[in-house]
Amino acid sequence: MNKNDLETLSVLRIKEAEILLNAECYQGAYYLAGYALECALKACITKQVKQYDFPDRKLSLDSYTHDLSKLLITAGLKQKLIQKEIQDINFKLNWSVANKWSEETRYDHSIQKQDAFDLFEAITENQSGVLPWLKSYL
Repeated sequence: MNKNDLETLSVLRIKEAEILLNAECYQGAYYLAGYALECALKACITKQVKQYDFPDRKLSLDSYTHDLSKLLITAGLKQKLIQKEIQDINFKLNWSVANKWSEETRYDHSIQKQDAFDLFEAITENQSGVLPWLKSYL
């Protein structure tokens, strides 16, 4: 899987999440919205890998996680996130909502409509969403 694949998956998963939201399938929408963010973070990580270089072991191992905070650190974006949070309180709130996502939500049947909408909005909102911010680092 390469950077383009991960970017494409991010776009596809957020579209699928929106379709599921509109179909009132909130658990699936929640899971896929978070997965879209995970794919975007992993696409950011791929920029650290140079063609024909032997992969850095730590970078490689740290990339095999679903933990958004860990992926953010591995992508080298922690300080940029902190700066953005200082500049934009809405972004800070959106990251707080998005960062609660976990791959374990694929088993969670108790996710409510508001949870799914809140996550989707936190990720996609044009001005302060996490995904639009991340796209500037892809």
